[in-house]
Amino acid sequence: MRQSQTMQRRRTLKRSLRRIRHRIKRLVTSYVSPLGWVVMALAIASLVAFSLLGWHELLAMAAVFIVMLVTAVILSLGNTSFKATIDVSEKRVTVSDTVQVEVCVDNPGRTPTASARGDLPIGDNHEKFAIPMLAAGQSRQTNVEFTAVSRAVLSIGPLSIRKGDPFGLIRHEKKLVDQINVFIHPQTVMLNTLNAGIPRDLEGQPSGEIVDDDLDFYGLREYEPGDDVRNVHWLSSAKTGSLMIRQYEATRRTDTALTISINPDDYMDAREFELAVSIHASIGVQCLQQHRPVSTQAGTEHAKPRNTTEFLDGCSAIEPDLDDNPNLAQATLANAPDSTFYFFTVGRNKDIDSIKRMVLALPRSATCVVLQAVTDQPRAIKRYSDFTLATVGDLNDLPLIMGVLA
Repeated sequence: MRQSQTMQRRRTLKRSLRRIRHRIKRLVTSYVSPLGWVVMALAIASLVAFSLLGWHELLAMAAVFIVMLVTAVILSLGNTSFKATIDVSEKRVTVSDTVQVEVCVDNPGRTPTASARGDLPIGDNHEKFAIPMLAAGQSRQTNVEFTAVSRAVLSIGPLSIRKGDPFGLIRHEKKLVDQINVFIHPQTVMLNTLNAGIPRDLEGQPSGEIVDDDLDFYGLREYEPGDDVRNVHWLSSAKTGSLMIRQYEATRRTDTALTISINPDDYMDAREFELAVSIHASIGVQCLQQHRPVSTQAGTEHAKPRNTTEFLDGCSAIEPDLDDNPNLAQATLANAPDSTFYFFTVGRNKDIDSIKRMVLALPRSATCVVLQAVTDQPRAIKRYSDFTLATVGDLNDLPLIMGVLA
């Protein structure tokens, strides 16, 4: 019992010491920059050397360093009780769109604030701007505009303000607003209605085919030998004097699996990879607009998006991965084994033998289309026994290719 209490006290003491060390470290590094510590060390070293050697030059150096430190402390003082907000024109944009960021900094207090500098990270870049002295209740608005150059999930923020000296010795930094994410969606093209699919179950869209058993009632016809008597419409039969059989319009449902290779070795360059992402995104958007159940696979990321916005947000986050499984069908079948339509998007470096081996694992009853992104090459379609291979050299070729495949 005593031993356990002793162990508990030791653990509590260790946690307390860690918290104290963390606070001291944060205090030391938050207000004094590395250069400030160097100047402070030089000032102390100069004073020690002067006491030993008696050189007045060393005393002058120490005096200069001390004056710099004192001046830095004075210049870094001031009220920095700012509040701020970040607003963006759109949180979801497409590549090449313009995004406007509005930063509003205000003084909610009763006393004026000191001047400071704002720092707003936008991705890997930092937008720096001056914040002047603000009277009580006064605000300052700064607008930043940039073009979405490439597909990404772009982080904006956190917004922080810095108050310090021109020498960079003393600094006071304070975070005002957490970061927000802007989803830069890939380029997509409109596709015609995808008619591919096979009868799956009693959920789905009318196909135009008339059958004897389904959900959507179509009409009546006279009884023929071999018809199931359970489909006899007895009320109509009594009125007409002959047996009448119910007819239905067959429903058609296509569970679609979309898989994209994210191994950069499958592509010639980054431009070809982006073309593949746009192909993948365009097909997914069309399927979701037709209310088709969609399963997506990109590396280890698997999802079943409920709408186009959710799907395109996921496409924004697709990144190359050298560890991506070269057999795309393996992960796809693990998550979508019962799909009736499989789309695989690959690059030009994916050879035909690898594609054939990959397709062999798919169910024989399913339809498979492999879309190969090959930038600046003419579009082409080649049919094999188990799949169709379409070469897409430009995103604008995709509607024509899908029209032929339909």
